[in-house]
Formats: sequence, structure tokens, C-alpha cells
Amino acid sequence: MGYWPEVLQVIPTEDYKVYIYFDDGTIRLYDASELVKFGVFRQLTENGLFMKGATVLNSTLAWTLDGSYNPETCLDLCPDTLYAECPIVDEPGWLFKNYEESLE
Repeated sequence: MGYWPEVLQVIPTEDYKVYIYFDDGTIRLYDASELVKFGVFRQLTENGLFMKGATVLNSTLAWTLDGSYNPETCLDLCPDTLYAECPIVDEPGWLFKNYEESLE
């Protein structure tokens, strides 16, 4: 049996990208800027839902649409596809810089 990637954490950005932390220690960057233009994913552009609703459900990147975190009513993406197609990136240093500044 091969490796089954699991998502541990996600960090969305305002430009419709998501840093995805996988269980093997890699960080991959998913660009959803095209995805949010079509079908059911268009609703992610409304009311800040892309940023507010991004979460991990069933070990993958998902968006809770109603705040219930119910796996049956969320929008999710296949972790195998995300792992295979998203480039590996460094940890987003700007995130920690902003955090450190907020502590001052």
C-alpha cells in the first residue's frame, strides 16, 4: 500500500491561495484563484468565506459553508490531488512576522 497524504493544517490567503501542511512535513501551496470562478466554489468569494471557512475536515482541505464543520455539507478537495499537483514551498514567514508584531 502506498502513501496516503493527510492534511494537518491550512492557512488561506486573501488572494485565494492556501498553504497546506501535510503529515509528511511538506508544505504545499494550492492556488484556488481559478477554482473560485466556477460552480459551487463561486460562493467562496462571498462574505470572506474563502478565508473564514477554510479548515481541515476528513484529513483534507475543506471549506465549511455554514460554520457547522459538518463533513457532509462542506466543500472539499482530494488530498491525493493536492499532494501530487501543488508545489512544495517554504513556510510563510510573513505569517509569523505578523504574529510576532501583534505580541509587541
